[in-house]
Amino acid sequence: MTKTRVFLLDDHAVLRQGLRLLIDAQADMQVIGEAARGRGAADAVTRAGGADVVVLDLSLPDASGPAVAAELRAALPETKVVVLTRHAEKAYVQQVLQNGASGYVLKQTAGDELVSAIRTVLSGGTYLDPTVAGKMFESGTAIRGAASDELTAREREVLTMVAYGHTNKEIAAVLGITVKTVETHKANGMQKLDIGSRADLVRYALSQGWLERPA
Repeated sequence: MTKTRVFLLDDHAVLRQGLRLLIDAQADMQVIGEAARGRGAADAVTRAGGADVVVLDLSLPDASGPAVAAELRAALPETKVVVLTRHAEKAYVQQVLQNGASGYVLKQTAGDELVSAIRTVLSGGTYLDPTVAGKMFESGTAIRGAASDELTAREREVLTMVAYGHTNKEIAAVLGITVKTVETHKANGMQKLDIGSRADLVRYALSQGWLERPA
């Protein structure tokens, strides 16, 4: 079995040790290197033989987490970045996603969240810690959801814009359709996915990679 190669970037040695134990305990993952500083992160990952996923702390002593995420994205575009932090503020989430991170996990949550995030971003998706999603959007129940390929192209288009926060009126104006038609596509799409709230829709859209901006 080819294991997912994970590189740890955090200035706390004890935390890195715990993360290494957690990740190495997974049958399909292994930690291939670690570093305590952000500067030269891309070079450090390269010297370690390359990584599929970098787990990045936002609070580094010598560089900002978003800047490091941007550097990794530019230098190692095939490497996914999962941010691991104590910061749950919306501004942090938006900034690192814009700078190339594919996942955002809080240190306060269970280790299973990090493992899930690594697997999600490796498959091409975007992962947002449910606690963060709860702070960014209204709370909602867990997504049950069906496969997105059951949606029509227009339903997915409408649902993606809803997840981004656009109103029905704004969506209608952009797509050149009536508000009533937007409401119909939205209702049909959410029914197919068995999603009952916008918070659930946002989580689903993130898990499917719908909210990734072009580089």
